[in-house]
Amino acid sequence: MQNQTRIIIENVLPQLNSGNFAIKRIIGQKVFVTAEIFSDGHDVIQCCVKFKHESENNWQEVRMIHTQNDEWFAEFHVEKQGKYVYFVEGWVDYALNWQHGTERKINDNQYVKSELLEGAEYVQAILNIVDASENEYLNRLNYYFTTESEYDNAVREAKSEELTRIFKKYPIRFLENKSIDLEIYVDRKKALFSTWYEFFPRSASSEDGKHGTFKDCEKLLPRVAEMGFDTLYFPPIHPIGEVNRKGKNNATNAEYGDVGSPWGIGSHHGGHKSTHPELGSIEDFKELVKKAQDLGIEVAMDYALQAAPDHPYVKDFPQWFKWRPDGTVQYAENPPKKYQDIQPIYFESSDWKNLWKELLDVALFWIEECNIQIFRVDNPHTKPFYFWGWLIAEIKKKHPDVLFLAEAFTRPKIMNELAKQGFSQSYTYFTWRNTKKELTDYVEELTQTEQKEFYRPNFWPNTPDINPFALQNANESMHLQKYFLAATLSSNVGIYGPVFEYMISTPMAPGKEEYLDSEKYQCYKWDWNIQNKLTTLITKINAIRKEQISLQQTNNIVFCETNNDQVIAYYKFDDDKQDETLMIVNLDSHNTGRAMIKLPVDKMERHKIEITDLITGNFYSWDNEWNYVELPSELPFHLFKIQK
Repeated sequence: MQNQTRIIIENVLPQLNSGNFAIKRIIGQKVFVTAEIFSDGHDVIQCCVKFKHESENNWQEVRMIHTQNDEWFAEFHVEKQGKYVYFVEGWVDYALNWQHGTERKINDNQYVKSELLEGAEYVQAILNIVDASENEYLNRLNYYFTTESEYDNAVREAKSEELTRIFKKYPIRFLENKSIDLEIYVDRKKALFSTWYEFFPRSASSEDGKHGTFKDCEKLLPRVAEMGFDTLYFPPIHPIGEVNRKGKNNATNAEYGDVGSPWGIGSHHGGHKSTHPELGSIEDFKELVKKAQDLGIEVAMDYALQAAPDHPYVKDFPQWFKWRPDGTVQYAENPPKKYQDIQPIYFESSDWKNLWKELLDVALFWIEECNIQIFRVDNPHTKPFYFWGWLIAEIKKKHPDVLFLAEAFTRPKIMNELAKQGFSQSYTYFTWRNTKKELTDYVEELTQTEQKEFYRPNFWPNTPDINPFALQNANESMHLQKYFLAATLSSNVGIYGPVFEYMISTPMAPGKEEYLDSEKYQCYKWDWNIQNKLTTLITKINAIRKEQISLQQTNNIVFCETNNDQVIAYYKFDDDKQDETLMIVNLDSHNTGRAMIKLPVDKMERHKIEITDLITGNFYSWDNEWNYVELPSELPFHLFKIQK
């Protein structure tokens, strides 16, 4: 039989896929809940959001506020890491309904003795649950409502705000209704705010022709820290396969001395639980991780679920790979690209349970043996979604601090599904967004749609796999512009470091977004002591990000109108608007950008602002809605702090 409740609860937001997935927050963030709640007739209704952490027994409650057209709103903070559950509850509030109707009759000079006796019943119903002072007040009202000679006092108190407050505080939830339970997963702050730097450990040596080691990487840690990066990501550090090893520039046949691709994992030296012998031992790696942590840097490992032909898995667990009718194994392909040095894991294997367990053990090994707390996951979109949901949940049970970055440049729905399954951060299309319209549309999609509840973007101007057309043979201004946009539009940002800093961007061939002489297939010797304008400004921008809370989140952003399509401007703020910043960028890397900027005064809640450019230190006072800016290509951006 249908529930007797009269309350309808619809369109509770946020929720993902009818509650099948958890929305995401970090510790201390707010959750804004809206719902459409109404009943038949004209009775007064009340509603609330109830929520609790998975470790708690008792529900916390926050009352919802009516906005318009039967729409209600509430907000609450999440203070603990892990899973929260929340739901919306509503009820017809007969006590408040009585008070509202009685007040209207009193104001119409009607005699309400019968109504007062009814009110006494509502008062008596809560006498035993109120505090002492409230009990004294309600007993007095009960006397007024039931005593003819106290009629004047009774009608006065029947309309009182104090009685309204008490009725709201102690509602009788007769025939209440509730929504389905919904979930929130709360991460540590690093999930929302991180600054990544990538380099190849084998290129860390200071000597020409010498393979870098973990010890060489230790020497570079102070530089990474001084530039303001808090996450150091290494491509795979495991033994590199020797069978079908790739040569320079992805040549099918390796020459003597070619080091191969780190993503061709596994050899007679070991597999996913081993380190490449030329880099050093696991003990060396543990020492590197510890020294990085001492400098405020977390080392992110690459979690690449694939194998070289000579990986121990191929011999010991052949059922985990796909074999062709002619007896050869299927190697990885992304037509027209071929990866003869890599064999994909066959997730359709009948031995999938043991396979999943082993892959979980690989991640747990590095977490528990070396204190790794961040994984960059290679091509997760080529593995089953439900595998990721299971693996991430299993790891979070024991190690809630562990974060996962999804390296998936693929179709939007697939990228979204990975984020819903539990990935903490995700690569994005920012790499290919260059015009004002492209940038504005994309960031508004990420921050103004359902994606804001689950998709944490990480903006990378480049990666070892992607030498984007915008950066190919680009000048210094373009590199400055791209890093500034990435670092201020998104709270998570990363670069493939030395190549970006030294503006090495020659493509392999016209029309290809790949690097010539890619470091994926050979060692480099970098001059790590070089300081240039780019490294100086990256350092400055990273320092500002750590100081300005508005830049440590992505979703609170408003794009400003400009009269020049080569100039983009945007305003950011933290949830409490205690920190506000205004960014203006010249997208023309060859010419000075001039524009009038329209301030979003409705969002700023004021017309006059005083601003300081945190890059140059210059101070301005703007008292008009439209203001003029001029940005030379040599320094193509303003980063204004709006003074309180």
